[in-house]
Amino acid sequence: MDERTNEFVTSFQAFLDEVVYAQRRNRGDGPSLVAVLTEHLGTDPRGLPVVTEEIPAHLFVDLDVALAEVQDAAPEHRLLGVGGGQQRRHNSLSEILENAERHGNFPVGAVDYRSIATGPDTVRQAISFGLRLFTFDGAPVAVLQRTAEPRFGQTTAQMEILTAAGDVAAALIAAVRDLMLRRSVLRGQVLSLGGSDYEPGVGRIVFHRRPALTADQIILPPGVLDRIGRHVAGVATHRDRLRAAGQHLKRGLLLYGPPGTGKTHTVRYLLGALPEVTVILLAGPSIAYVAEATQMARALQPALVVLEDCDLVAESRDHHAGPQPLLFAVLEALDGLADDADVAFLLTTNRVDILEPALAQRPGRVDLAVEVPLPDAEARRRLIELYARGLPFGAATLDRAAGRSAGITASFAKELVRRAVLVAAESGHQPGDADLERALDEMLAEGESITRSLLGSHG
Repeated sequence: MDERTNEFVTSFQAFLDEVVYAQRRNRGDGPSLVAVLTEHLGTDPRGLPVVTEEIPAHLFVDLDVALAEVQDAAPEHRLLGVGGGQQRRHNSLSEILENAERHGNFPVGAVDYRSIATGPDTVRQAISFGLRLFTFDGAPVAVLQRTAEPRFGQTTAQMEILTAAGDVAAALIAAVRDLMLRRSVLRGQVLSLGGSDYEPGVGRIVFHRRPALTADQIILPPGVLDRIGRHVAGVATHRDRLRAAGQHLKRGLLLYGPPGTGKTHTVRYLLGALPEVTVILLAGPSIAYVAEATQMARALQPALVVLEDCDLVAESRDHHAGPQPLLFAVLEALDGLADDADVAFLLTTNRVDILEPALAQRPGRVDLAVEVPLPDAEARRRLIELYARGLPFGAATLDRAAGRSAGITASFAKELVRRAVLVAAESGHQPGDADLERALDEMLAEGESITRSLLGSHG
């Protein structure tokens, strides 16, 4: 295309744009987006700077809560939608205003909402794309609120602020940030972090119901549960006295022992015993988000960060490469907390021999290690009795089962009782002593060695 043709096409396109805009204006479809904002702000918004504040995608619901509170505190406020389909997502607020006035691409429309979880059983209809018009510090402001759209390259949520008053935007951002922290829907929740399909880092938050276990459901050697509770819950309960005495609050706890002995069960009990504490669960691939979890825990303290099966990130794939970088990320996270941060890290491992050398190189990060051992005869009886509650097994039968099952784990005891009930059901009668004995005979048979291993048993 030569230069003259190119000039003609450009001029003709501009002519068509003017015709379309004039036609839409003459149809009287209502006030334009620029006109509405001009009336609210007292000046043409296209001449104002846009102040943009980015928010991590997983904290967007907190932004919606905070902005709604700021907006509702104003004597007058209004919500405004922007039409234009998905094209809006690719344009900044400045570009939207320019195109809305010149080409009519982004008319006033309906506000977009998105359902976002705020707990295991609750959701909030948050504004995913819309303008909030209100006054703040006596000055009119307009805030475009939008969610992250990773599929469109927008990896963070945003609020884009328009105001003619010089320092109001900064003051508004500070107020919103403060409210996001104080009103966070994450506070006091049990949650885990998930990834994004489009980018590295935290992409979503999953809420979990807080377990409800009682101390009599935890079968551990005498005094062990008390030590664990004092280190995690006791520090949180007596934080003021510890601070007054100049003692640090951040702490690390390591639970170690063979698989199936009850480490995870003990963690579940702690979660239920700390109803006011924010709990962040990291297991498997999500341990990669330990830095983000630590930042959240610091903001939402008192908090507990649980890292299960830390040996999986400590063990090297290459025998000559040393520990995995993720383990050092965990240790760096512990280092980064201030001493007065009411944050506890609880690590569990089946392979303390792998984890201990790395922890010993960074002394003081974990200040209590508690073994969760294989149950002794008394503990085995209590485990079988616990899982058999309500079933008519005699005391002598329980004693014999406990005596015959050295080296078993809690997982074995739980499966033993279930298998006894199944044996009885297949025979067409209610469970009894003979069924428990038969189930134990099966599970201790030579051919069941793999099953015992899978249940963590070492006998």
